[in-house]
Amino acid sequence: QRVIFYRQSDIPEIFELAWVLSCFTAKGLMNRAHAYKAAVDGRAGADADRGISMGLYGYPVLMAADILAFSADQVPVGPDQLQHVEMARDIAGRFNHAFGEILVLPKAVVRSAHAQLDGLDGRKMSKSYGNTVELFMPRDQLHATIRGIRTNSLPPEAPKDPDQCLLYKLYAAFASSTETASLRRRYQEGIAWKEVKEALFVYLDELLAEPRRRYQALVENDEELERILSAGAVQAREISSQLLTKVRHATGIGSQT
Repeated sequence: QRVIFYRQSDIPEIFELAWVLSCFTAKGLMNRAHAYKAAVDGRAGADADRGISMGLYGYPVLMAADILAFSADQVPVGPDQLQHVEMARDIAGRFNHAFGEILVLPKAVVRSAHAQLDGLDGRKMSKSYGNTVELFMPRDQLHATIRGIRTNSLPPEAPKDPDQCLLYKLYAAFASSTETASLRRRYQEGIAWKEVKEALFVYLDELLAEPRRRYQALVENDEELERILSAGAVQAREISSQLLTKVRHATGIGSQT
């Protein structure tokens, strides 16, 4: 009731807007996109762009259309996604310079120090890297995943640095400041890794029990999910179509009567 959920593929206005925006996007801006730079990293010469599709290269424009189609003024993101919001602002600014104040320039909102978490392998947590601790995984799987997190060989009585420990970072992302401070003291006084892992599991398991149940009930009800997404698409298109009407009129696309 409070949020509009929709499939991107159900909103054709997003893809139309992406093409219009691409006509106001500098190639140099796309050259600096993180995903593109990562894909060509280490390559040189004529083959540097081998296997790079325009879909990958222009993906930031599609993300900009995702934002701008709904006139979003604030976009909650993690630090690794700040560039996409900045690109959306840049592209929208170029469009507005040509046609007037039609597109809202969004602002990125990073709300927490834990907006980006480390994954099981030390890189940022990402499904692409396969290094995640899934929020709604079954209880036994959650326990096994936490028990399998690698730690150093310090003995239980040795003081430990919480700021260099994934277990602590995961706990701090969910726990209160008082609970986090208490665990930090135990690190400094000496605590066994097995004890830390069990404390993290117990805390997360209790916190996520009801969300896990609700998630499972949703994914097992295809008809209800489809109803929610279909209804959301209708609401989303009511918003995006109004913006696209202004964009078409400004750029001379379609009938101007």
